[in-house]
Amino acid sequence: MTEHRIDRPDGRSLAIHDAGDPAGPVVALCHPAPGSRLLDPDPAATAAAGVRLVSVDRPGYGGSTPIPDGTVPTIPAFADDMAAALDALGTGPAALVGWSAGGRIALAVAGRRPDLARAVAVVGTPAPNDAVPWIPDAYLAQIDQLRADPGHATGVMTQALAPTTDPAAVGVLGAGPADEDALGADPSRRARLEAMLAEGFAQGAAGVAADIVSYTVADWGFDPGAVAAPTTAFYGGADEIVTPAHGEWYAGQVPGARLRTVPGEGHLVAMTRWGEVLAAVA
Repeated sequence: MTEHRIDRPDGRSLAIHDAGDPAGPVVALCHPAPGSRLLDPDPAATAAAGVRLVSVDRPGYGGSTPIPDGTVPTIPAFADDMAAALDALGTGPAALVGWSAGGRIALAVAGRRPDLARAVAVVGTPAPNDAVPWIPDAYLAQIDQLRADPGHATGVMTQALAPTTDPAAVGVLGAGPADEDALGADPSRRARLEAMLAEGFAQGAAGVAADIVSYTVADWGFDPGAVAAPTTAFYGGADEIVTPAHGEWYAGQVPGARLRTVPGEGHLVAMTRWGEVLAAVA
């Protein structure tokens, strides 16, 4: 595996994790929120597929520079960072895979840079709240307040989330009986999640705060209907964080998208069915 760092025109830098078979087909993994570049959902499946796995810390996560105060984080900007990383590595077209919040980034890359999108997989990604309600009413009131001053929303959110940056709190990514069963069946899954979160919280809550602002305060800024690459939506049938109704929304928005609902799986479907995800974008 190799670590890279590239500079962006606005003075930020991005941390990139490059692992797997360097000669294999490229899979660009857009991590969840919270998360970081340090995640291979299932190393055995990755090795068996013979892929090159590339992941990039979004701003404020791990080794990537946070966005400047006063700047509004957006999904298209995050997508442009991923595209810049793939350009810098000279990968050519890649399979774009996004778990949870990362699914929006994968789709935005495919829509903005179709030359980089061989295929797309959206895994357990929430739909817009007005399409499939999932954000509690109490949080919606706070989001409305942040919209009054979007430039400083990330800073406010970072302070509010500061007490929640415990890498051991993997329940933020896997909640409910199905996910508990998945963690119990393979203890290495918990270890991989904790390592990802420890790196993701290296700068505190700046990364997850920017992610939340990008899809709640800011306009999404991209059209799923503009994605031309073959797309598969993977959702756990027992997901208590993001129900399959979200996958139905994406399947209805992205032309030709296929919906795969996996019975009995939770939000950790990205880890438990990683081999199937890779097969879908092969």
